[in-house]
Amino acid sequence: MTRLISNLLFLLCVSASLREASAAQKPNVLFIICDDLNDYVGALGGHPQAKTPNIDRLFASGVSFTQAHCNVPICAPSRSSLFTGLYPHTSRNFGTDNWDENAVLKNNRTMMDHFRAQGYQTLGTGKVMHNRDRKEWQQYGNAAAYGPFAKQGDKEVAHPDTPAPFRDDFGSIDGSFGPLKKLEVSGFSWITGDWQGKRPLRYVSDDDRDPTPDELNAQWVVEKLRELATKPAGKPFFMGLGFVRPHLPLIVPQKYFDRFPIESLQLPVIKEHDEDDTYKHTVTPREGDRGPKMHDSLKASFGGDRELALRKFVQAYLASVAAVDDLVGQVLDALDGSPFKDNTIVVFTSDHGWQMGQKAYLYKNSLWQESTRIPLAIRAPGVAKAGGQCPRPVSLIDLYPTLVELCGLPSDTKKNDQGRALDGHSLKPLLAAPENGTWTGPDTALTALSKWGKNYDAGQQSYALRSKDWRYMRYENGKEELYRLTDDPHEWNNFATKLEHAKKLEEFRTQLLAQLPKSNPTAKPVASGTAPAGSAEEWKDTFFKSHPDADANGDGTLSWPEYKDYKKGSSAESVGKNGF
Repeated sequence: MTRLISNLLFLLCVSASLREASAAQKPNVLFIICDDLNDYVGALGGHPQAKTPNIDRLFASGVSFTQAHCNVPICAPSRSSLFTGLYPHTSRNFGTDNWDENAVLKNNRTMMDHFRAQGYQTLGTGKVMHNRDRKEWQQYGNAAAYGPFAKQGDKEVAHPDTPAPFRDDFGSIDGSFGPLKKLEVSGFSWITGDWQGKRPLRYVSDDDRDPTPDELNAQWVVEKLRELATKPAGKPFFMGLGFVRPHLPLIVPQKYFDRFPIESLQLPVIKEHDEDDTYKHTVTPREGDRGPKMHDSLKASFGGDRELALRKFVQAYLASVAAVDDLVGQVLDALDGSPFKDNTIVVFTSDHGWQMGQKAYLYKNSLWQESTRIPLAIRAPGVAKAGGQCPRPVSLIDLYPTLVELCGLPSDTKKNDQGRALDGHSLKPLLAAPENGTWTGPDTALTALSKWGKNYDAGQQSYALRSKDWRYMRYENGKEELYRLTDDPHEWNNFATKLEHAKKLEEFRTQLLAQLPKSNPTAKPVASGTAPAGSAEEWKDTFFKSHPDADANGDGTLSWPEYKDYKKGSSAESVGKNGF
């Protein structure tokens, strides 16, 4: 028996050694992800004045996907789908549920965990996964931090240049934009940090200040690349870098704002009353939908002048994108100046887009193009055609199987029999032949709308299909939108009610429903007088349970005015008000 055990241990050691020796020959991976970055990238042409020379350089060195889309247009469920390789309708994770409690996600390896299990060293920093980053990486740098923030006395507040009511309606994160500069207003100072705690951020001038969280994360990756380059060749690495910008608060150094003068800034093309033939408001009423509320509040903050309001916001957004671009340049310079240049796959993307006032909507989490379209570029030395552009609709769900194939890893990413196989399809054929490569994936990119709730019926959610020429949307109540993008790129004309397009509508309806599970509700019946599952009221009720002191009048219920007042009076509240 002793000899048998010894032999088994010997075989296990040999197997592990062979796996590590094999892994050492595999390519490295550098995965860069931004937050809320839409197509305002020079190479994509989303905004004609976008200044992103370094991201453009990365696009030119690999293949860019000009119609890449997210699978959920909001942070947490988008990243859970991306890094587990499972559609939301597979995992039933459409919101901010704890992955470790999800019946499907907890039984599947994340992308970084799968690479670790196959002999890679995994290193990450910043906002990569949205939650549980520290436990998924072997080495983890800095926790996700949304700062810099402004502080007035002991209270975390919006940037002092941000006018009311926007600053008051949405607080120190979502209600804040303006340059990082010397604060002349009495009582104001800069702070930074993550949810676990804040610290002062010293600012004297752009040349004499503490680094921002995004700058710290870029520095961390640069230092790790240099450190790895000094060591003998060993395990390959999978390195993740998560930038928070251009997520709100849109606060970056003044020099980036100076690149986009207000008086010459171009605005997105917007059609008046374009929202009139759309149906998102039928599942999320405008008064409870963050997109219309942010749009209307911003407009009101500039005296009803929507053009000026959007100029101010777009300036801050473009400035934030330009700031990230400089950091991407630093990381690329470090990589390209290292021994890893020719053996490192680089991925650059975002978790979802951002709608810039079109359809009277300023936010993410819509099924329209501006919310779902993302930048996506893959540089794979020896595989990807430099400067190639792929027009085929693809989505984030395809990245996990792509990296698995490029790195020669097993495609089984399940932890056990309760897990699910990867939903996406490898993009490798499209890297070699971007325009006409043979691909096993679908002809459409699938996106689901996120909403609050638990125990989702995946067959009764809102979805969109983006094909080469069309966008089809079907809301959970059966309302539909259909846009012919070849002659309507702004999605101004909803053809869903036009008889001449009935056949096309039926084709997309059939195609979508064939991809989705049949309705299979698992939620318990809602008791009389309680908020419906998935509603804003349900979320408010859940918030009240953990913040009972928000009930100002002590009547045992939390009203929306009480919720708003509590937000204004608590710096911690701005952390958790939407979880995205």
